[in-house]
Parts: sequence; structure tokens; C-alpha cells
Amino acid sequence: MNRQRILGYCVRALLGLALLPSAVGAAELPAGMAELRTRLASGVLLWGGDAEGGAPFALRDPHHPAQVIGFEVEIADALAAILARRLGIPLRAQFEQYEWDTLLPGLVKGDFDVILNGYEITPDRAGKLIFTRPYYVYAQQLVVRADEKRIHSLADCSSLAVGTMAGTAAERFLKQSSIADIVGFGGQVEPYLDLELGRLDAVLLDTPIVAYYAAPNPKLKLVGEPVDKGLYGIGLRLGDKLLADALDEALGELIVSGRLRDIYRKWHLWNSDQLELARNPNLSEERRGLGFDETGKPLAESQLPPVTPVDRHIIAASAQLWTFDQYAPLLLKSAAMTVFLSFTSMTLAVAIGLVVALCRLYGPRPVQFAALAYVEFFRGIPLLLLLFFLYFGLSHYGLSMDATMTAIVGFGLNYGAYEAEVYRSAILSIAPGQWEAARALAMTETVAFRRIVFPQALRTALGPMTNDFVALFKDTSLVSVIAVRELTKEYLILSRSSLKFVELGLLTAGLYLAMSIPLGYLSRHLESRWGQGRGAADNS
Repeated sequence: MNRQRILGYCVRALLGLALLPSAVGAAELPAGMAELRTRLASGVLLWGGDAEGGAPFALRDPHHPAQVIGFEVEIADALAAILARRLGIPLRAQFEQYEWDTLLPGLVKGDFDVILNGYEITPDRAGKLIFTRPYYVYAQQLVVRADEKRIHSLADCSSLAVGTMAGTAAERFLKQSSIADIVGFGGQVEPYLDLELGRLDAVLLDTPIVAYYAAPNPKLKLVGEPVDKGLYGIGLRLGDKLLADALDEALGELIVSGRLRDIYRKWHLWNSDQLELARNPNLSEERRGLGFDETGKPLAESQLPPVTPVDRHIIAASAQLWTFDQYAPLLLKSAAMTVFLSFTSMTLAVAIGLVVALCRLYGPRPVQFAALAYVEFFRGIPLLLLLFFLYFGLSHYGLSMDATMTAIVGFGLNYGAYEAEVYRSAILSIAPGQWEAARALAMTETVAFRRIVFPQALRTALGPMTNDFVALFKDTSLVSVIAVRELTKEYLILSRSSLKFVELGLLTAGLYLAMSIPLGYLSRHLESRWGQGRGAADNS
């Protein structure tokens, strides 16, 4: 017994010694780091980005489409590993798919911790968020068709159509350069596709984008020198200085160790401009990390440690890697989200529509006016505006919903207005003789409506309601703006990563047809079944 007790003491002592370093490390953390450790106790650092045509920043792996790869994915993983070591907690970086145009509102709302997606450090963003130290130096590169003879620089494009991404530094530079015809796109794949087809004369985009979408394309060529050099930084919410400082230190470590340089070399993004990331020339170690020797001279490529480069033509290579069994499960999963949103939203819309229709037909005058105002308001505003208001606008007043719930409520409110009118017209189509017959049988108004009028009105309303349901299936594509990945958004991400627009488009269209066509058959079946005795009822 004493031997067992002594053994127990020894085990507890050994465990205490093993845990002592971590306990001491936690106790020695400065106040700010301790607060940051508490904040990241969940073990996940969420970073927002858009993988829709996002090479080389973040894109779907052609070999494993369910995974996201890219040089910023590797940077995020490396930063999380450094923070985990310094804070003494397990921590991993997790990518959050978000529309590029709504990254800033998503950050402010709190859907993720940082923006890491080729986000340019620009003056107009200075008052809206804070940036870490830069992690990449980019420039703008002009691209034209391979057989283009007129254009040798941006100065030759003053009267020509030049494409770019909307809301980027490239678009602002084009406006400053007095380019008359600027065509903005939501993604970085479409400008080059339109350029190939002759719809554009040139495209101006950031050099990392050019390296993967234009340089490998034999139909396109680069003209002129890169212009308008700028910086990418990690964006954080205003006041989030603790995390910003920690990321600054982590980025400094990546630079010092040479890890950041190796990532850029792997993705064919390393160039002499990146030497500017070393802001302190007195740190010889930092300069060596960026590719300098101890005397300050640049190292030759042969002197740098070897890395395993990715395929520079990964976009073109992915075309040969496309297989049905890789991409179909991802589309099916997103189709399930589309089905869920459609059924739940339509259920809410039908319930709202019935209440509003009854209020408008049988309520007192103020209630009728309120019901009419509801119908006119929600039918008169764009659905996209409603989703933005519910998701981003209400969050400023403490009324925050997750993206899926926002989509259901938004679609329910919008389609509820249309269903109210469907119900109202169906109820009014019932012949007055039906009411009179019900009164002759001593039925109250409520009983007559529930047993006689409403069942017949429902048969009339079934057709228009089915049409609205099919339309709702397609309108669910709008929810991608509030970070819900449904079928259309998944198609856009996969097709822009693989360039399989036709194959994936046909598969996606087939899924939509598989969801909507059965609704038409069900509607016709119910109309046929419920309408068997309708003719006799109408004759009476």
C-alpha cells in the first residue's frame, strides 16, 4: 500500500515538472500577449479571402479540389504556427470564403479576424481598418493579345478598352491615367478571357495575378514595364492593435528566417522588389534572410537554399486533372445548401404571404394599409439590397444574424410579398356563391373560409406558387455576397480554378434541373388531384 502511495507521489511530481515550463511561460506573458492568448483560446485564426479565381493568392487545389492552396495560405499557416509558439497555445489558420468586394464589411462585422487576400494598403482604407507591415510588394502589369501591334505601354490605351478588377488599385490607377473606357470585373479570370475574345484591348492587373493567368497563356503577352508599385498588408479591425503587433512580429520572423522568401520562390513571385520588405537596414540578419550575404551583396539564385516550386502553369495543368468524381461531391454539397435555403425560405414566405393577404382582405383599415405597404415595399426593393441591409446594416445596431439565417429571413420577407398577392388574387377568384352557400348551411365566416373558400383558393394559387419556388431556387445564388456557399458560388469557384467552365457548367445546370423539374411535376399532379371536383363546385 505504501509502495503504491509512493509511486503515486512520484507520478504527480513528474507531471508537475512536465507542466511547469508551460505554466511559467504563461505566467511570464506580458499583459497584452496574455489578453491575445485568451482571445485566441479557441485555437483558430480566421482569415477572410476569396478563392474564386484566386490564383496564386488562394485557389482550389487541382489535385484535391476540396482544399485551398496558394502563397497566402502558406503565409497564414506560417503566421499561425509562430503565434502558437509565442503564445503557448495550439493555433491554426482557417480560411473563410468571402466575396472580395465585401471583405471589409465582413471584417467589421466580425466574421473573421483578418483580411489576407492581396489587400492593397491604400489611403482610402486607412480610416476603415489597420494594416500590418507589408508582406508583398506588387506592381501593375499591362497585358495584350499576342498579335497586338498598336499597344506598347499604357499611354497607347487612352481611347481603348482596358479591363481590370473593380475596386482595386489597378482600377484607381487607370482612372488617374485618364483611360476613357475602363471595364471593371468582379474576378481576375474574366478580364483575360474577354481579352482573348477581342472584347477588350488590354488588361491591367497586379503582377502576382499576371504571373498565373497571363504569363503562361500563349495567346497573351506582357507589354511595357510594371508601373504603380504598391504593398499588400494584412487588414484588421480598428482597435485590434494587439493582434496587429503580434502579426507584425511574426512577419518579421518570416522575413528574418528566409521563410517568406522561400514561399515566394516556390510560387514564382520572388523578385528584387521584395527586398524592400526589410525596413531596418541595420539588421544584417534580416537582410540575409531576404537574400543578402553578410557584406550586403545579393545572393545568386544558386546560393539560395533549394525549394520545391509549384507548377507555374497550375491553372492550365488543372484542366488535365479535372475528373467528375473530384468535383461532383463539392457541387452536390453546395446543392444541398441550395435546397435547404429554398425550402426553408419558401416555407417562411408562404406563411407570411397568407397572413399579409388576410390582413389586406379582411383586416381593419389601418391593418389593410400596413399590409399593402409591406407588399409594395418588399416587392419594390432589390433582393440583394435587402440581404446586404440585414447582414451588414443591422449588425451595427446589435441585431446580428449568421449568414444562413439572414438568407432565410431575407428571402422569406421578399417572397412573402409576392405570395401575399398570389393568395389575395386566388381568394378573390372564388365565386360569391360559395360564401352564400356556406351561410345557407349556417356556417360562420371563419368556418366558411377555412372549409370552403381557402381549399379552392389554394388550388388556384398552387401554380403561381410553384413558379415562385423555382425562381427562388435560382435566386439563392445571391447569398454568396453574405458568405453562403451555395451551388452557383461553388461553380464559380471551381470553374475559375480549373477553367472547366463548360463541364462544370453542364453539371451545375443538371443539378438545378434535377431540383426544379420535379416541382413542376408535383404541382401538376396536385392540381390534377385537387381539381377533380372543382368543376362541379364551380357549376353549383
